[in-house]
Amino acid sequence: MFPGQSEDTKEKTREEVKEPDMYRVFLHNDDYTTMEFVVEVLMKVFRKTVMDATKIMLHVHKNGKGNVGSFTYDVATTKVNQAHKMARERQYPLKCTIEKE
Repeated sequence: MFPGQSEDTKEKTREEVKEPDMYRVFLHNDDYTTMEFVVEVLMKVFRKTVMDATKIMLHVHKNGKGNVGSFTYDVATTKVNQAHKMARERQYPLKCTIEKE
C-alpha cells in the first residue's frame, strides 16, 4: 500500500499478456528449382533435418504447396527473405509466402 492510500481505494491492476500472432510459411512448387536446392533451403533457413526437409520437399513437389512452419511475423518474414535471397543467388524462382494463422 502506498502512503496516503487506504485499503478501500486500493486497486488491483491486471496486465493481460497477449500471445503474438503466428504466421505459417509456405513453399511453392515450380518447374525450375531443383529438389536438392529446396532441401538445402529447408535445412539452412528453416533448420529442418535431412529427413524432414526431404518429406516437406516431396509434399511440395506432389501438392504444389507445403507448410514449412509457424513463426511470429518478424521471424516468418526474415526466413522468407533469406530463402528468396538464396534462390536469387542461384537464379532459382523459388517462392515462399506467409499466411496468418
